[in-house]
Amino acid sequence: MKRGEKYLSKLENLDKNKMVGPKEAISWIKENHYANFDESVDISVNLGVDPRKADQMVRGTIVLPNGTGKVPKVLVFAQGEKAEEAKKAGADYVGGEDLADKISQGWLDFGVCIAAPDMMKHVGKIGKILGPRKLMPNPKSGTVTFELKKAVEDSKRGKLEYRTDKNGVVHCTIGKVSFGLKELLENYAALVGAIIKSKPASAKGKYIKSIYISATMSPSVKIDPGKSIEVAEVA
Repeated sequence: MKRGEKYLSKLENLDKNKMVGPKEAISWIKENHYANFDESVDISVNLGVDPRKADQMVRGTIVLPNGTGKVPKVLVFAQGEKAEEAKKAGADYVGGEDLADKISQGWLDFGVCIAAPDMMKHVGKIGKILGPRKLMPNPKSGTVTFELKKAVEDSKRGKLEYRTDKNGVVHCTIGKVSFGLKELLENYAALVGAIIKSKPASAKGKYIKSIYISATMSPSVKIDPGKSIEVAEVA
């Protein structure tokens, strides 16, 4: 991949082989981002698991303390009183078979899809569309539920679903470069803590093998997984 001059100039100031603490890594990202938009801050956590084995799949959800900096459009499959509950909670689109038909025709103007259990008969028909886009409601992620008020509000606050990819890596966004250092550290600590708590009992050896952090356009910085998260040190 050919890199631009700005990227390469930033890379000159970074020792790619050096591991640093979370505070130093996030500080470097904030000081060295250069795009003319509010870049996302992303982390990749390489885990010592075999995601081909069902009992070693790492998956969970978390509402970050300071959100992700992005408020997604939320679509809810619900009817009757539950539809009204979803609307009052702030859902952008609420419906049933009408929404399923619209999606089957190519409409996908939403970032989160939630469904009441009794509406999965409609959702199932469009599973081949929603699944590859990671939009398919799932009980494990809290997006198939009768507690629609909580599900919608959590999604609007920045609820994340994290899971290992085929290589055993978790990729997530923990905020924007415009966030304060403390806000990003708190989000980082919350996500990494959740991943640690999700360690499968069958996973052997070193669990967190490496952590990298980057802004959308910047080089990545390697974080030492063994170093403490210095949230308390930030004013």
